[in-house]
Amino acid sequence: MLSLYEPKLEDLWFRAELMGDPETMSYNHAQGGTLPFPKEKWSAWYHKWIVQHGGQRYYRYLMDREADAFVGEIAYYLDCQRNLYIADIIVHARHRGRGYGTEGLRLLCGAAKENGLTALYDDIAIDNPSVHLFLHNGFTVDYQTEDIIMVKREL
Repeated sequence: MLSLYEPKLEDLWFRAELMGDPETMSYNHAQGGTLPFPKEKWSAWYHKWIVQHGGQRYYRYLMDREADAFVGEIAYYLDCQRNLYIADIIVHARHRGRGYGTEGLRLLCGAAKENGLTALYDDIAIDNPSVHLFLHNGFTVDYQTEDIIMVKREL
């Protein structure tokens, strides 16, 4: 159904669209909702996440090959303070409800394992419904506070 696509610098228009779409970013309301990603920041971001990731970051688009369309993004990065890898998956709101989240998590976990990671985590806002996506796809609750649910999956 989906494949991973390593974006080129000029493809970052899709990330800007994801970050700027209020419905897609509604889960992020506690941190302000949408996140600006202006074109003047693309080059530095691209260099850090794609070119010089140093094994500490991974980023790909989710692509529906049949529709020839980007539908979301997956990523992980090393949180140096906690010494663990944080997962990220965002499916564009207009593509939700089609199984892309489940497939994206499967692809992300597979890539992380191939890259030598032994576990992925995500700290999900307490009111974010995506926690169910993670729990239905092999993640377990590592701990919970009044603000977040930390989920973990051994790879």
